[in-house]
Formats: sequence, structure tokens, C-alpha cells
Amino acid sequence: MNTADSLLRLPEVLKIVPVSRSTWYDGIQSGRFPAQVKLGPRISAWRRSDIERLLTSLSGGECA
Repeated sequence: MNTADSLLRLPEVLKIVPVSRSTWYDGIQSGRFPAQVKLGPRISAWRRSDIERLLTSLSGGECA
């Protein structure tokens, strides 16, 4: 992980990628969205770079 890469919690991710919580987790299961980084038993976050890569791919025409 890049040391300058920050971690985003789910509410922050959903502000950037405007989908519902259940759609987000369905996308993780299907491989469309990046998997979370587990910080603890009940704490997950996503790398900002993974979310930025996702946005780049979606804006490239892969968005359904």
C-alpha cells in the first residue's frame, strides 16, 4: 500500500460512489467493486487508490 494512500470508511465511499450499501456489498461479492481492508473484527475501510481506480474504470464506459 502506498504510504500516502488514505483509508476511507463506508459512508465516505458511498458519498463518492453513489450506490446503496447493499449494492456496494453485492458489487464486492461479484468482483465489480474493490474489497475492503479489515482493520479489526468489526472495522473495514477501503484504500482511496482503489476507489479512484474504480471511478476511472467506470468513467471509461464500463458503467451499466
